[in-house]
Amino acid sequence: MQNLAAASETKTETETGVRLPSRIPLWLKLTYTAFMVVLIPVYWANYGPTNFLYFCDIALLLTLVGIWRESRLLVSMSAVGILLPQTLWCVDFLVQLTGHKLTGMTAYMFDSHRSLFLRGLSLFHGWLPFLLVYLVARIGYDRRAWKIWTLLGWALCLIAFFALPPAGAVLADPKIPVNVNYVFGLDDAQPQKWLPAGWYLAAWMSALALVVYTPTHWILQKWKGGNVFNR
Repeated sequence: MQNLAAASETKTETETGVRLPSRIPLWLKLTYTAFMVVLIPVYWANYGPTNFLYFCDIALLLTLVGIWRESRLLVSMSAVGILLPQTLWCVDFLVQLTGHKLTGMTAYMFDSHRSLFLRGLSLFHGWLPFLLVYLVARIGYDRRAWKIWTLLGWALCLIAFFALPPAGAVLADPKIPVNVNYVFGLDDAQPQKWLPAGWYLAAWMSALALVVYTPTHWILQKWKGGNVFNR
């Protein structure tokens, strides 16, 4: 453990050549890593590899690398991508708990086909936003995150739309993800009916960039924005 602590406190070098001490506690790095060691194989076995194409799962993986490297860019990308969507997830979950329905995006949390343990792992949606806010407070915000995450998010939307099962698809295993990243509407049980599917996808991708990612970027940039260079 002393060796691990020493490794965590080892000073790292920035692109400017300045060496900085660790700013993220070792216990947090170890706890997060232990959670991911459990989550990744369990999710893979139950949901399959396509589950890791969700924005939130991509953010989980980026954060894992980001906390060990103390990378402002990777942490900032995760924050830009999921702070607002995960807030909506939390609200939707609380509404579902009361027996009502808001968007349907958290209906799977009440699916009896999934074990309580499996659904319990998915509660990371509730604490990950707070962790990312803490990490940005500790290491700062990298303004490059908005552009990079937007391009990544669009790529994930296109993959989900053209290569993965749509909302309402009936699969042999009901746990396999459908409507990944909500490219067919917010309700996994059925596609939205407001627009033709292609038009909805274009509107969704535009809304993500303009209504979700951009305001988050502005807020984080104003709060903790700094030098573009980071670890």
